[in-house]
Amino acid sequence: MKKLILAPVMAALLACPTTAAAPQFQTAAPVAFLEDLSTGAILFQRDADRRMPPASMAKMMTVYVAFDLIKRGELKLNDMATVRPETWQRWHGPAAGSTMFLSANEQVSIANLLYGIVTLSGNDACVVLAEHISGSEQAFVERMNRVAQQIGLKNSHFGTSNGWPDEGVTYVTARDLAQLAKATIENYPQLYKQFYSRRDFTWGKTMGGSEITQANRDPLLGRVAGADGLKTGHTEEAGYGFTGSAIQNGRRLVMVMAGLNSFNQRIEESVRFMDWGFRAWQAKPIASKGKQVETADVQMGSARTVGLVAGQDLKVTLPAGLAPELSAKVVYQGPIKAPIKAGQHIADLVISSPDVPEQRLPLVAATDVAEAGFFRRAWNGLTGFFG
Repeated sequence: MKKLILAPVMAALLACPTTAAAPQFQTAAPVAFLEDLSTGAILFQRDADRRMPPASMAKMMTVYVAFDLIKRGELKLNDMATVRPETWQRWHGPAAGSTMFLSANEQVSIANLLYGIVTLSGNDACVVLAEHISGSEQAFVERMNRVAQQIGLKNSHFGTSNGWPDEGVTYVTARDLAQLAKATIENYPQLYKQFYSRRDFTWGKTMGGSEITQANRDPLLGRVAGADGLKTGHTEEAGYGFTGSAIQNGRRLVMVMAGLNSFNQRIEESVRFMDWGFRAWQAKPIASKGKQVETADVQMGSARTVGLVAGQDLKVTLPAGLAPELSAKVVYQGPIKAPIKAGQHIADLVISSPDVPEQRLPLVAATDVAEAGFFRRAWNGLTGFFG
């Protein structure tokens, strides 16, 4: 770990610090979590690591797996899946919960299944997609759990593709749901944009032959500017929950609420929570893209140090209208071993304050540093010994 000598741009930001407590938020939700993805600041957390049933929020994981396969070319949006009669038998009618109203032996595209999952929360659509991808829902669930581990869901496990109650086999935490939302948005931005903000979707027909149009239950859509996802959930066991995201003026927030008592309470609390995140907090610039913040020691390299620069415009989230007293340091596991590639994430700029959540901003290598040859290693060894 190495302490930071403040760069001029940061010194200007901290020139007139004031004491400022973090803004407070009151909510009826027993579980709540709010993160500013633009800075990594956690703005609010309540019981964020409690294991809980996700209900239909588990469908985000099913969609993530599909997005991953689509990006890698192993699944296409225009591929056609067949609704197996036994799957239809299990997942239709009032006892099957939310449904896309698929029909037995129907051919449906992967794109329409994804709309059916995201917009309509179709339990039937999840199972049809799972069976198409992996042959059986159980095999697909095993894939879900492997991918969940890969993206850092440390305290979650999936037993079904749709979040149907399964006596505690399926569980998540609010922190993991936020991480899943973040991974979806950042890793598959075009697919996220295509599928997660649709207001309604039409599929299936009534007994009288009329088309069935269902609205997206996302409580933020049409109520919070910049809202564009993600997923609601509800069962008697889980209560009413929601994982959502919105972007305003370059700031993207991800929120999770769970355990609410009613459909209307979920709307009210979700809107208040997201509005508070945007209004009570603001983003301040720290360093522009390419700005060198510090240097790091290099081991066994063609150079003994490498510049640490901002790989993107770096911002810190602060209470709106205030400049609290902050401290900053650069941390890395050092010395860093060569070879190093320009743009490689090798350190973090850590901003902290007694009353503001710690924020870790990535720093990248300014230049390539090749592995040292024999004579360079010998020289570095000698100069290090005598230095």
